[in-house]
Amino acid sequence: MKRSDFATLLLLAALWGSSYLFMRLGAGEFGAIPFAGLRAGLATLLLLPLVAWRGGLAALGQHWRPIALIGLTQSALPFVLFSYAALHLTTGLSAILGATTPLFTAIVSWAWLGDRPNPSRLTGLMVGFAGVVWLVWEKASLKSDSAAAGLAVAACLLAALLYGFSSNYTKQRAGQVPPLVVAAGCQLASTLFLLIPAGTAWPATMPGPRAWVAVITIAVLCTALAYVLFFRLIARVGAARTVAVTFLIPAFGVLWGAVFLHEVITSATVLGCAVILTGTGLTTGFIRLPVLRLPKPASGPLSP
Repeated sequence: MKRSDFATLLLLAALWGSSYLFMRLGAGEFGAIPFAGLRAGLATLLLLPLVAWRGGLAALGQHWRPIALIGLTQSALPFVLFSYAALHLTTGLSAILGATTPLFTAIVSWAWLGDRPNPSRLTGLMVGFAGVVWLVWEKASLKSDSAAAGLAVAACLLAALLYGFSSNYTKQRAGQVPPLVVAAGCQLASTLFLLIPAGTAWPATMPGPRAWVAVITIAVLCTALAYVLFFRLIARVGAARTVAVTFLIPAFGVLWGAVFLHEVITSATVLGCAVILTGTGLTTGFIRLPVLRLPKPASGPLSP
């Protein structure tokens, strides 16, 4: 990987890691659904003209049905779920739980496509979910011990499961569609899905400047720009290397939360993050279990 590609990978991880920070800053005033709807809508305003400029509108119209489902499972529902979680969890914990996406991707691939994991990947699944259980059991970085905090953890895991489904579905049904078309169509579909719910749930009191800056920033940088960087990186270094961003997002999420929101990094958070990332590494193949090789029997005549 060239130095410029590695820098792009770091920038992408920093942007996606910061999305949890901006959700913490804006979702409280807007509400989870309006915040998610604005995020998708503003990203659509940026991505759709780019697709039109590159002549991708025909492909978008041709494949609108699978793209609509991708938009629901890749953007609309996860945006709402993570925005809701931001009301009750720290930035770092939300980012760590979001890092379970490759684990759910492997499970969906196994259950749906029959892609049976090898022993290393199976071990990774068990290790990764052991890390999730550890975080929840220790209540690491929860803002409260209320039932809402538990629902927020479940929301993060459900969002990761939706990402896992969407990744496999995209590969099966939209693998030949230009990635930028899928990205823009995703946000357009998400906007349409959330338009009425966001309008219905719009806050009675107009959100303040900080919340508006948060939603604009997450739409422009963490959604529109991040998608462009993501697909550019896939084109340059391949999907297998690009998935390494998964390991960096939690680190940036924890970092931004500590720097800007003064969130405390507990030992339980660090341990849970390490366990989850180890499981993710095994599941994605970045980490492999050593293969035990039995010594070959000595050749030659058998002794009496």
